[in-house]
Amino acid sequence: MFETPRRSATVLNAWSGSLEDLQQQAQPVSPVSTDNTGKKKKTKPPQRSVSVPQLFALEDAADSEAEERRTGEKCHIERDDEESILRGIFKIEKKSCDVELRASRLVWTPIQPETPTGTSKAGMLLNKDYVELKEIFAVKLKRRRSVGQQKGGTLLGITLFQCVKKGKKLKDHAIHLSNMSEDHCEVWLRHFKDILNGFRNRPKSLKVFVNPNSHRKEANQIYSEQIAPLFKLADIKTATTITEYKGHALSALKECDLKEFDGVICVGGDGFANEVAYGLLLRAQMDAGRDTDSIFTPVRAPLPLGIIPAGSTDIVAYSVQGIRHPLTAAMHIIMGHYQSVDVCTFSTHSRLLRFGFSAMFGFGGRTLALAEKHRWMPSSQRREFAVIKTLANLKPEECELTFLPLKNPKQESQKTTRSKLKRDSSNHFDNVDQWQSIQGLFLNISIMAIPCLCSMAPKGLAPDTRLDNGSMSLIAVRNTSRADFIKHLKRYGSLKDQFSFPFVETYTVQEVKLKPRSTSGWADDLSEENVKFDSKRTPMISSEKNYPWNIDGDLMEASSEVNIRVHPRLITLFGVTTEEFDDSTVKCSCI
Repeated sequence: MFETPRRSATVLNAWSGSLEDLQQQAQPVSPVSTDNTGKKKKTKPPQRSVSVPQLFALEDAADSEAEERRTGEKCHIERDDEESILRGIFKIEKKSCDVELRASRLVWTPIQPETPTGTSKAGMLLNKDYVELKEIFAVKLKRRRSVGQQKGGTLLGITLFQCVKKGKKLKDHAIHLSNMSEDHCEVWLRHFKDILNGFRNRPKSLKVFVNPNSHRKEANQIYSEQIAPLFKLADIKTATTITEYKGHALSALKECDLKEFDGVICVGGDGFANEVAYGLLLRAQMDAGRDTDSIFTPVRAPLPLGIIPAGSTDIVAYSVQGIRHPLTAAMHIIMGHYQSVDVCTFSTHSRLLRFGFSAMFGFGGRTLALAEKHRWMPSSQRREFAVIKTLANLKPEECELTFLPLKNPKQESQKTTRSKLKRDSSNHFDNVDQWQSIQGLFLNISIMAIPCLCSMAPKGLAPDTRLDNGSMSLIAVRNTSRADFIKHLKRYGSLKDQFSFPFVETYTVQEVKLKPRSTSGWADDLSEENVKFDSKRTPMISSEKNYPWNIDGDLMEASSEVNIRVHPRLITLFGVTTEEFDDSTVKCSCI
């Protein structure tokens, strides 16, 4: 998608010279003639001796380079064989250039007075530059306008907007083709427009939901100042809804006519992304006539979902885009980069509760529930307060886990021996077609269908999981001391293995049933009073006996057994696979 290095003619000539030297050195030295005794002998430069192994090594290197050169020349010839659609003169970076529009790229060559045909006196090819047309996402006429002037102005040329990759980030880059001829530029503009319209995978119309209360309440500003101008530049029509209450996007998606859109976009955090994804999938089940109050096989979402990160962690966006960067997310949407993603269904008594990508029960659920009770606090302080408070009142949940191991999991061959050491001998899988069961006291239970990358866990909360391999990671942290549990949490932000503790068990599964067995519900840290609390002497029992679940950063309450199933590639997100990301720089910023 992006530029590839090209070997210059200077390098080829340098290699040609070195080959001639090699051939000259390999020839035997003839004896000095004695016929011209009266003439002054010419002093020859000392000859460097070359051993046979060195000679073969040099010859192999020369052959390899020659083959490389031939391959490069062949590719260059094939590219030059492309039919020329249009040709003209433009000034690029203050240099007059011969510009040629081809089927897949735009090529330009600087023009010099002494070499109008493109070759110098020495026969050297001039350096050509090009841009792949698939990297262009917008083209506009460039005009000079006076202050306050909205239309017209002096034509300066054409501007191409290119999507460029810098590390994990995607950015827009402008290429200016200067030419003041109206007719000339109009012809080129028309051809560029026709080419861009030929990219059928790129969206032309989007439904956008913005959560103004996400994180630091910056979502609306991020969208209006950074994202909306890019959509307008790419000629993408948008219908924007600023949500006014929790569940607003879910209600709107149930009633909205989605046929006129090519995608749905949400601007917010993980909880808001979950709400929009849930609404999109629920709408698909309604349109397909699925009964969500019984066991059913869900259908795929009708439209792709784009997530503009504007929350505190943005795990879903980070996992599918490799970085928490709103402009990168917007460029993935504009360029039409799609990635199928697995989705989980959460149900109880055969009744659908929620769609989601990941879930945490125990410590993760209680922390989120406590944070939601303190929405009046700044987001960063609220999160830190909830983590510290929950750690101070740390207590395990007694529950039973029944799960169905994945049949022939692809990543079994890639896993290290740590997974074997973590499991008790009684938990080995003799028959993957049968359900397995474990029970006891657990501090935290995570079920994740995506890697769950974030700044606090660059490797991911579930690093062995992929976006679309049809599996979930079940991570069960048994009861242990507070100090050991904190060590486990800190490992997520380091290079060390966070699962190499004897109290941590991991499994690759396709379905999980979690049944709480405790008689108590939420602790008193979720109450409005927040007085001093001693969990040993004052157990708090919720009137509804509900247990908090953290579903993609959104709070869900359930009072009985919850069944979690993974459904392969149920939704399409704008982004790329995690395999395309570079290695992350690990920084510990968790606790």
